Amino acid sequence: MADQPQSPPTNAAAPLPGEGIGLSAFPAQGVPVFHRFNRLGLWTLYMKEVRRFFKVQTQTIWAPAITTLLFLVIFTVALGREGRMVLGVNFATFIAPGLIVMGMMQNAFANSSFSFLAGKIQGTIIDYLMPPLSNAELMIALVGAAVTRAVLVGFALYGAMLLWPGVHLTFAHPWAIVWFGLMGSIMLALIGLATSLWAEKFDHNAAVTNFVIAPLSLLSGTFYVIDNLAPVFQMVSRLNPFFYVISGFRFGFLGQSDIGDTNMAVMHGAFGLGVLNLALALGLYAVLRSGWKLKG
Repeated sequence: MADQPQSPPTNAAAPLPGEGIGLSAFPAQGVPVFHRFNRLGLWTLYMKEVRRFFKVQTQTIWAPAITTLLFLVIFTVALGREGRMVLGVNFATFIAPGLIVMGMMQNAFANSSFSFLAGKIQGTIIDYLMPPLSNAELMIALVGAAVTRAVLVGFALYGAMLLWPGVHLTFAHPWAIVWFGLMGSIMLALIGLATSLWAEKFDHNAAVTNFVIAPLSLLSGTFYVIDNLAPVFQMVSRLNPFFYVISGFRFGFLGQSDIGDTNMAVMHGAFGLGVLNLALALGLYAVLRSGWKLKG
């Protein structure tokens, strides 16, 4: 009859899930939400890492400043007596920039080398792998947090150095301070992140710190100019990337460096560090993408 409700045709398309209830904006299962760059996710992970080390800032920021100031006191008292001059300045002023950037690099390594390692040991590595972050975004967030800690430590160290009588730090070449400080911090952050991928326990991390990072830092011209070394050891020093970071950073304050006799030599060192960091970043990205020691 005409007044009876009509049944829908049997071949009518069934409503899609979510239609009519305000959920049609949700993508189908398996369709990625972030097609290009997840800025919010990257920022969230970055802030999580920053807040992690900032909660214990006495240990992660201020303690390195006090420890490095003790290095300055000890070496100044032991080697800086009788008005000893190096590169045209007193010994305390000479070693101060190297101690600042050395502390920055060591703390960048300490921060990034803790991330994945702590997650693997505590069973929370899934917190890094499950969020909708690409490998590049994950790497940028973790390295960025490590560099942030390095910069904060650098400011704390600079303030501590100014407390010691005889230290006079001026900004001869600000670009060199910024460039070499950032390149050194990024280099150690990348190495630290690679270490946290490889390490399976804290002993492995400590081994890299004690047998690789510390020797390269201390034997990089922090407390001397390499012109005082034998030619063979000068060549070995020039193969150490830490040497270029420390000497270039010192050049930013003093206007002089043992990298070479000209400013162009410092520029070559700055370019070389940039290329090295790019190579380290690409290698680390490839390892992250493979899931080595993280997945499966």
